[in-house]
Amino acid sequence: MTEAELVRRVADGDRAAFDELYRRTAPWLAVRLRRRCADDDLVADVLQETYLAVWRAAGSYAGSVTEGSAVGWLWTIAANRLVDAFRRRARQERVPAVPLVPRTAPAAEDEVMATRVDQDLEQALLRLPPELRQVLQAMVLDGLSVRQTSVLLGMPEGTVKTRARRARIALREALS
Repeated sequence: MTEAELVRRVADGDRAAFDELYRRTAPWLAVRLRRRCADDDLVADVLQETYLAVWRAAGSYAGSVTEGSAVGWLWTIAANRLVDAFRRRARQERVPAVPLVPRTAPAAEDEVMATRVDQDLEQALLRLPPELRQVLQAMVLDGLSVRQTSVLLGMPEGTVKTRARRARIALREALS
């Protein structure tokens, strides 16, 4: 079966014909594209776009009255896709880069203090009674409201507020 017959079958939605056309023409087409472009990723993208266009537009070749070769038609699609890819790349390169704000590394003293504060806070949390720790965890760490914490822990809202206040006072005392 010739490539032209395969394209005509692809136009009818024949997946096996498409697979055969790809098997026959993709290696040759990739070599031709690589002669014009050294970027293997771009060549792979162009190949994919080419065969997607072939699948979608096979009817335009199959319905044409010209007697051009199917391989020539395929190469024309690929060449046009390559030119489009070069144009896209050129447009992207013309876009000015956004200057990044220089970042400064935190001072060593700040890192040590942050670690120390984290350790102190962790120890203070562990010393809290479990019922106070649960309320504080739900409201502060999980970001729940008083009502949501009340539902979660199965206690009245007043109790949640009281325990949250007691937990904050105990943490303040432990950390001072």
